[in-house]
Amino acid sequence: MKKFIYITLVSFLWACSPEELTLPYPCLEDCDTEFIIDPLVSPGAYQDNNGYWHITYQGYNYFTIKGNISELHPYYIVNGVPLLETIFDSNYWVWINNITFTVPLYSVLGYFTGGGFVNPIPVGNLTYTIEDMANNFPPLNIVGYSYYPESTIEELGTKSNYNYTPQQQIFFDNEMVGDTAKIFIKTIFPTNVEVEKQFNIIFE
Repeated sequence: MKKFIYITLVSFLWACSPEELTLPYPCLEDCDTEFIIDPLVSPGAYQDNNGYWHITYQGYNYFTIKGNISELHPYYIVNGVPLLETIFDSNYWVWINNITFTVPLYSVLGYFTGGGFVNPIPVGNLTYTIEDMANNFPPLNIVGYSYYPESTIEELGTKSNYNYTPQQQIFFDNEMVGDTAKIFIKTIFPTNVEVEKQFNIIFE
């Protein structure tokens, strides 16, 4: 009898089309993320009516962004580990001699997937590309990664994987006071569900 049930079940699964064997939705409810500026590191940080976050330099040379991610369906949790990836990126770079610059950026790693690393960037009276800079001294993105001539897209951005509470320290020194930056965060859920968030920052 057990053999008959097993054969029947296998036959049923074999007969099902791929469309009928749909995977469950990644999250128990709607997949979403929430990120904040850590008030312990940046007391007094606030968001104005135009959506900009004002962060005052505290002498730490960094501030922290902390997140909470929607709980996954049990199907996507392996040995207690949620199959999640969170990527941080920004439009703000630091180069040699505290030279800073920003680049057009509208999504996580969008500057590189769009080939922007070969676009000219004005630095003082000269222009460079990020590729030029990397050949001399790799520029540092304030979320914590550098661009090298041999960098691949998979190596760029700063990642926090397999957890519901990602966080990232963002570089911030006194030379940046008065500047603005954009921080981009993408969380990738199973079945390629993606949620992006953005922080517009004013350094004070």
